[in-house]
Amino acid sequence: MRVLFAGSPAIAVPSLEAVCKTKGIELIGVLTNPDTPKGRHGSPLPTEIGEAAQDLLPDAHETRILKPFKLDVAARQQVSVLKPDLLVSFAYGRIFGPKFLALFPLGGINIHPSLLPKYRGPSPIQAAILNRDSETGISIQTLAQQMDSGDILAAEKIQLTGRETSLSLGGIVSVKAAQMLGGVLEKIKENKSTGRQPEGKPQNHSEASYCSIISRDEGVIKWSESAFKIDAKIRAFDPWPLCRTIHNGRELFILEAEVYNGDFKSQGEPGLVLEKSGNLENGILIQTGDGILVVTKLQYQAKKALFWQDFLNGARNFIGSQLI
Repeated sequence: MRVLFAGSPAIAVPSLEAVCKTKGIELIGVLTNPDTPKGRHGSPLPTEIGEAAQDLLPDAHETRILKPFKLDVAARQQVSVLKPDLLVSFAYGRIFGPKFLALFPLGGINIHPSLLPKYRGPSPIQAAILNRDSETGISIQTLAQQMDSGDILAAEKIQLTGRETSLSLGGIVSVKAAQMLGGVLEKIKENKSTGRQPEGKPQNHSEASYCSIISRDEGVIKWSESAFKIDAKIRAFDPWPLCRTIHNGRELFILEAEVYNGDFKSQGEPGLVLEKSGNLENGILIQTGDGILVVTKLQYQAKKALFWQDFLNGARNFIGSQLI
């Protein structure tokens, strides 16, 4: 069975590798986003999927690793030449139209990091953390015209501890999705001789919820919010866009924190950096609109990230200051 894989970020790389490892499956091409300027010198570099594909498809890069700016007639022609049977997508970031999907006799499947129909859209990992869910999961669905609305071919729950970041949860999803994908591909391969499309369990569309693209502005901390909400944002926006505040006119990233559960009475305005009789215990205490946040790792813009003790050594007037 001939598979075209569509994806871009690092979270999808193990799934791409799983396609290559599944018996009877041939990776005939990779569809990913165009190279973008990165690093200090702004040199164009491939996506993580594009980079991995160079090792998995060492020959004929120009014809088998496709990086179109849009899925137009030219892109469809490039795909058609490869004669694929099935499209496998994970975090590609673009909508597949009916003309594009018609190129695949067995249709397409998509890996989505939530228990669909919950959190349809581009940021399900962040949504689960922001909403402080006790569980999330992974769904492998058939590709449909409406976003993330296809039939469910496989699903697996992931229990959450409440301390996950988007980075750490993404790592868990990355590994588990690849493990699930092999079994799904095996089932589709078994049906290939009959020409049948992948079949799964229809979603209950009345229960659908949605998440949206994360913007950089969402990382600005509003100290009037509760400590629980700010803590969730710090974890959800790691590694991007990171949560930040302003201290004495300088942008300050709050990289690691948690809700303070010690015996300390709230005082002062939200954003006030508190002092506790010279004993800061396990971090720097900051007043919020409801509760106290204990911060353990911080970073000034363009400076090195520091744990709280080292940070205070270089910011001696931090205690008692007001963050905005």
